[in-house]
Amino acid sequence: MNNTQDKNDVLLDVEDLEVEFHTGAGVVRAVDGTSFKVHRGEFLSIVGESGCGKSVTALSLMRLLPRKTAAVKAKKIIFDGIDLATLPESEMRELRGRHISMIFQEPMTSLNPVLTIGDQITEPLITHLKMSQKEADLRAIELINMVGIPDPERRITQYPHQFSGGMRQRAMIAIGLACEPKLIIADEPTTALDVTIQAQILELLKDISERLGIAVILITHNLGVVAAYADRVNVMYAARIIERGSSSNIFGAPAHPYTVGLMRSVPRLDKPRVGRLATIEGMPPNLLAPPQGCRFRDRCPIADEKCQESPPTTTAPGTVQDHTVACWKNEFAKENAPTLYGSETAIEKEKSAHGEKVLLNVSGLKQYFNISIREGLKSHKVDIRAVDDMSFNVREGETVGLVGESGCGKTSAGRAILHLDNPTAGNIEFDGNLLNVGNIAAVRRDMQVIFQDPFSSLNPRMKVGQILEEPLKVHKLRDGKSARLDRVAELLTQVGLYPYMADRYPHELSGGQRQRVGIARALALEPKLIICDEPVSALDVSVQAQIINLLEDLQNDLGLAYVFIAHDLAVVRHISHRVIVMYLGKVMEVGEGNTLYDNPQHPYTRALLDAAPVPDPEIERSRQRTILEGDIPSPLNPPSGCVFSTRCPLVTDECKSMVPELDDFAPGHGVACIKIGAS
Repeated sequence: MNNTQDKNDVLLDVEDLEVEFHTGAGVVRAVDGTSFKVHRGEFLSIVGESGCGKSVTALSLMRLLPRKTAAVKAKKIIFDGIDLATLPESEMRELRGRHISMIFQEPMTSLNPVLTIGDQITEPLITHLKMSQKEADLRAIELINMVGIPDPERRITQYPHQFSGGMRQRAMIAIGLACEPKLIIADEPTTALDVTIQAQILELLKDISERLGIAVILITHNLGVVAAYADRVNVMYAARIIERGSSSNIFGAPAHPYTVGLMRSVPRLDKPRVGRLATIEGMPPNLLAPPQGCRFRDRCPIADEKCQESPPTTTAPGTVQDHTVACWKNEFAKENAPTLYGSETAIEKEKSAHGEKVLLNVSGLKQYFNISIREGLKSHKVDIRAVDDMSFNVREGETVGLVGESGCGKTSAGRAILHLDNPTAGNIEFDGNLLNVGNIAAVRRDMQVIFQDPFSSLNPRMKVGQILEEPLKVHKLRDGKSARLDRVAELLTQVGLYPYMADRYPHELSGGQRQRVGIARALALEPKLIICDEPVSALDVSVQAQIINLLEDLQNDLGLAYVFIAHDLAVVRHISHRVIVMYLGKVMEVGEGNTLYDNPQHPYTRALLDAAPVPDPEIERSRQRTILEGDIPSPLNPPSGCVFSTRCPLVTDECKSMVPELDDFAPGHGVACIKIGAS
């Protein structure tokens, strides 16, 4: 997309958009004076932390906010020559879905569970384009095929629950494309997807945008995705756009301290670990009473008195006219970006060495789930092989990363190790003792877990102090109430929270603060091993960096060992000593972190790394990317031979009949592939 478009190419022109929510606590200004333009065929991305106003901006344009509590004002919202701010609701309904469509963040909650996928795709075709049912059905089949869903004639008769997550998201895109709109708003369209499915979805969206000239507004917090696909970027903070420019400008020469912090807080997949991640300390301001002056001032490392007094004007840093920033000190921030949050090269040590003693040894682990399948009037039992013959070990002070797509068995392996689900077969030794149902309670204190969603794992009826005190009482680790409260205060301080937060309930904390409470809960019993199940997947990149640094500090200070489960390959590279790649219950490859990333051997590992975007537009433009096609096969009916054979670009007849063993490719580097070393 050429960023020097003619003014006549402007499809959407928004000026001084304001959105207020009237709540019991007061008026929340969720969007405050936001202005931007979208050109025809342009791929614009809006980035920023949760609560900054990204999604509210999109919903206000679509006029989908609740009328009773939300008030939307703007000088103008001109879409293709029509002022949406003054458009009657009846005409807005005609426009919405026909010329402007939206892909929502969670397709399972956006799709109607009682209507077939076909019915939901044909609805806008019949409503807006006045097609007959037969014409709409043919168009639905064409759309399903266009978004890469196989067997479209059968699939349009199925319901959302019969689709995988990636297929549901593709169905949402098909609905959005149905009437060939001029603008698609995609709100976090790939948040819950694996990197391989994410790459398929975004390549599809980018291709359709270019072929049909459709403009796209992509709302996301994934900076790698933005670098790979966006033409232009708007950075939002506390309800305002604080920087905007081309993708190359924003990533190559960020000029706002907040943008610099976002870029520095993201682990890089394409580079070895250089040290601690940069972090933006503190929290965004309360939009019930936003501060005067710059709203980022309390978190800014270079704020001065002028930042306190008045909000900054929007200017162009240097001579780049299509790059604007709202910061009094933008020139200083731009020139000193590498050191604004600490030097990347200043005495940054590599990840600390671990001990040699094996703390956890897993041998031949199998975790099968026996379920009933109904066919007609009869049902029969089948085994789902969630984990199938897995072996690995974890040494004292070591972090072992488990990566792979959803459904590959990562979480099932973690739960089996903890005996939250009783393993079907295999041996699990912890600190020299063979674990079983009879003695697992005795080692619970030494093996703890950090769950993916801290909000659902913390008791909402208990205060934070009570949550942290409970294990101390159960295991009798502190005598007396006073000693336990002192330990609670110590734990909160240890994870970067204030002792007074012991009196708060989980819902009164932010997502990052709740995750810190989950970590404190795991630390309360002074364990030797913590299984971290997607502990940062739902967090903003700035908060994610804080949690990763915290986990590493605790490991260095306390000698903790981690099994780190994640689908973010860059995070796993940054934090792990060794990495295990899983697919459909099987281990595909295992090796030292940098070795495996720099020299991947299994076709699946290569596909994962190839699909993961890098937060650098220059690298992304020059990458030759091979997208892994298809979804993971059903665990109810796994392929014979190598389980990856149905998607492997190097597959042979031998792969379909023989199960490969995990053999040594090099010392400490194992690969389960009969074509080891093939390119």
